[in-house]
Amino acid sequence: MREVEVVGVRVEMPTNQPLVLLRELDGGRYLPIWIGAVEASAIAYAQQGTVTARPLTHELMQRIVEALADELNEVQIIDVRDGIFYATLIFASGAEVEARPSDSIALALRSGARILCAEDVLDEAGILATTDEDEEIEKFREFLDEISPEDFEKPPPEE
Repeated sequence: MREVEVVGVRVEMPTNQPLVLLRELDGGRYLPIWIGAVEASAIAYAQQGTVTARPLTHELMQRIVEALADELNEVQIIDVRDGIFYATLIFASGAEVEARPSDSIALALRSGARILCAEDVLDEAGILATTDEDEEIEKFREFLDEISPEDFEKPPPEE
């Protein structure tokens, strides 16, 4: 397993499909995972430290874990099959729970848990950064500084 960090979320054009971009800490690979708009907002809120009036789903999940006197130790992205990623939540109690990577990442950001990715997943779906891609990543980071979670909400249907 390799530790990864969340670079951020963005909307891929022209499909308007959100993705979360992970970066290998001790290497040069990036891992893009396409996710839903709600999960993109949840990850963006967590990264920006946005406080909501009432707990959102991932905040509620974190509060439940704490109320049960447990702790999320790490998230493991364990597999990718047919473009679908799979993850496992690993708790201090020894409990393991299968979860979507997007939900797992949103929860990990709120709890401070490490995010790990299986080497074979990085081999299959990871992208090795070149100098041009590093420049793109820097532009992406600048983009993240200017975007808000509300930008991932769908516009109202036209009448």
